[in-house]
Amino acid sequence: MSLQFDTVALIGKPHHNGANQTLRSLYDFLHQQGVRVLLESRVAEQLGIDGSEACELSELGLIADMAIVVGGDGNMLGAARIMARHGVPVLGVNRGNLGFLTDLSPLDFEAPLVAVLDGHYQIEERFLLSVSVYRYGEQHAAGTALNEAVLHPGKIAHMIDFAVHIDDVFMYSQRADGIIVATPTGSTAYALSAGGPILTPQLNAISLVPMFPHTLSCRPIVIDADSEVKLVVSPDNIDDQLQISCDGQLSLSVHPGDEILIRKCQRKLKLIHPLGHSYFNVLRSKLGWGSKLF
Repeated sequence: MSLQFDTVALIGKPHHNGANQTLRSLYDFLHQQGVRVLLESRVAEQLGIDGSEACELSELGLIADMAIVVGGDGNMLGAARIMARHGVPVLGVNRGNLGFLTDLSPLDFEAPLVAVLDGHYQIEERFLLSVSVYRYGEQHAAGTALNEAVLHPGKIAHMIDFAVHIDDVFMYSQRADGIIVATPTGSTAYALSAGGPILTPQLNAISLVPMFPHTLSCRPIVIDADSEVKLVVSPDNIDDQLQISCDGQLSLSVHPGDEILIRKCQRKLKLIHPLGHSYFNVLRSKLGWGSKLF
């Protein structure tokens, strides 16, 4: 059964001329289709449209039936964590670089957007990670990540010591620049740059990718996403400014001796794709893979 999109939120890349042009075009087009349009507050300030309705990003999920994000994957990540809380599906218009999560082109979005509004689309669910930092047995900080959670030093790059437990079973201790815990969505992001595997979106799995480990035998490993990952930071680390970063946008402070628990979130992000969307087409396009020879 298709969802009804009577109220659409527009979320954008601030201070970007190309994104602002696309947002204005989307606003005018949606109004012509008889759709109620809500603008993220920063977008409303940039566009300056008289009579437009504006809301903070945190409020849009309470009102909108769908969110359209104009920008790159970074913009999608920030919006996705908010929209996933409320089960609001998200559609992306690419105004960034690679754009693995943004389907529509800013040059010809009209026809596919009309099809989506008419109920002709594919919907895909992606899971998020819940990240919690515990200090002396009490939760100190928490966040969520769609792509990855990364344990790393603070301001100065150097090796840190930590141990990894899976479902309370010790896996290994490690000396490295850090470790990336990535979802299938994040497997084509930071984890891919660090030599991790690509995980197709349907997999219920997460990958653990060490960052420049001080041993040649340490390799990425893929585990069941329903497992609990526990990172125990050695109390012998000299740096008390360690961090666990969520999607590169939210940083949680970590001290030597802290424990970080990473679990799959119960809530999921709903991505809207035009009909005919293919994940492997996206990979070929974004990563420059070869096309068919015959």
